[in-house]
Amino acid sequence: MQQLIVQLKEKIVDTLYLEDIAPEDIDENAPLVGSDLGIDSIDILELVMMVEQDYGVVIDNKEVGEKVFASVAALAAYIKENRPRASKIS
Repeated sequence: MQQLIVQLKEKIVDTLYLEDIAPEDIDENAPLVGSDLGIDSIDILELVMMVEQDYGVVIDNKEVGEKVFASVAALAAYIKENRPRASKIS
């Protein structure tokens, strides 16, 4: 799970072009939206597309999205739980 969290932090920085933030600067338990990262609803849409493309996990409604993007740890747990069987991380 920790490996997935590290990977997600890197993908968040890359996907959103967060130039002044290093992956290790992101607190895995801090809120993603409304935090020092400056992530807004447009950024969340980009992250949804990244999660669907890279992990095969669909986030198809706002209620799920709010829970999933509560933090990097919540996102990692959702991906781990909902990944297609062939690509699950142990």
